[in-house]
Amino acid sequence: MLAALRLLGFAIFSLPFALACHTMRVLGLDVRGARQKYFRIASKIVGLHVIVRGTQSTAAPQLIVSNHISYFDIFALGGVTNGVFVAKAEINGWPVFGWMGRSGGTVFVSRRRTATGKARNEMRERLAAGETLIMFPEATSNDGNRIKPFKSALFDAAEKAMPDGQPITVQPVSIAYTRLNNLPLGIGWRPFFAWYGDMELMPHVWAALCAGAVTAEITFHPPVMSNAFNNRKALAKHCETVTGNGVARLLAGREAA
Repeated sequence: MLAALRLLGFAIFSLPFALACHTMRVLGLDVRGARQKYFRIASKIVGLHVIVRGTQSTAAPQLIVSNHISYFDIFALGGVTNGVFVAKAEINGWPVFGWMGRSGGTVFVSRRRTATGKARNEMRERLAAGETLIMFPEATSNDGNRIKPFKSALFDAAEKAMPDGQPITVQPVSIAYTRLNNLPLGIGWRPFFAWYGDMELMPHVWAALCAGAVTAEITFHPPVMSNAFNNRKALAKHCETVTGNGVARLLAGREAA
C-alpha cells in the first residue's frame, strides 16, 4: 500500500512540475532553483533519505563526476547539487522520462564514435554558458558494490580550457546506498536499489518501493582543475580512483574522506 501511494504521489507531483519547468524554459526563465527543489521533494516522496558530506564547489565552469548505481542517483544528486545531468541519448526517446529530462534541461549525448564531437561541443557550450554539468563516466550503472572504469572519452569536454582561457573545475563525487529502513543495507539487498544489466525498469521500481525507505550517502571530494593533468585519461583515472575509494569507505561504514 505504501509503495502504491509513493508511486501515485510521485506521478501526481512530477508531471505538473515538468510541465511548469518546460514553460519556464520556453519563457527563458532560470529553472535551477526549482529543479533542485523538485528533486528534494521527489526524494522524500519515494522514501529516499540523503546524507551529504562535503560541499559542491562554487567554481565555474564546473563538471561533477559520480559513480552510477540507479535511477535513484538522479534524485539524490539532483537535490544536493546545482547542475544539469548528462544522459545517454536513448533516454531522450523514452516515454514520459525523456520529456521530463528535456523539461529539466538534461544534456542528451550519443555514445556513438561518430557523434563524439557533437556531444563534446554541446557539453562545452553548456559549460561556457555557466551551467554545471553532472556526469556518470562509467557510461552505465553498476551493481552498487564497486564502480566500473571511467570512460576517458567522456572527459573530452573538460580537457581544454574554455574560449576565455578559464580551466574547468572537475569535482569527483561518491554515492552509495547504505541503509534500508534505517538498518544496514547488506550485499543481498543492494540489487533492489541498484538498477543494472538487463533489469526491467518498472518491475525494479516497484520492488524498490516495496522494500522500504533507503538511505543514500553522498561525498563531495576536493575539486581539481582540468589543466592540472596531462590529458583526459589522467583526469579520468584520478576521478575514478577518488570516487572508487569513497564508495568503498561508505560501504564499509566509514565516512568517505
